Amino acid sequence: MAKKSGGKKKKKVESVFLVCEETGDYNYTIRRKVGGEKLKLLKYSPRLRKHTMHTEKKK
Repeated sequence: MAKKSGGKKKKKVESVFLVCEETGDYNYTIRRKVGGEKLKLLKYSPRLRKHTMHTEKKK
């Protein structure tokens, strides 16, 4: 008998950190799809109490 492939497939997802460029703090953790380009976002830095550029860094 042949197997049925009717089940849901798991999506490839990885956990990455968003690191503040000014302080080096790991302020945010996000889950995103594997591949693609590195994220660069303007996020809030609690230590500096202002918005700064955050870049993606893997575990």
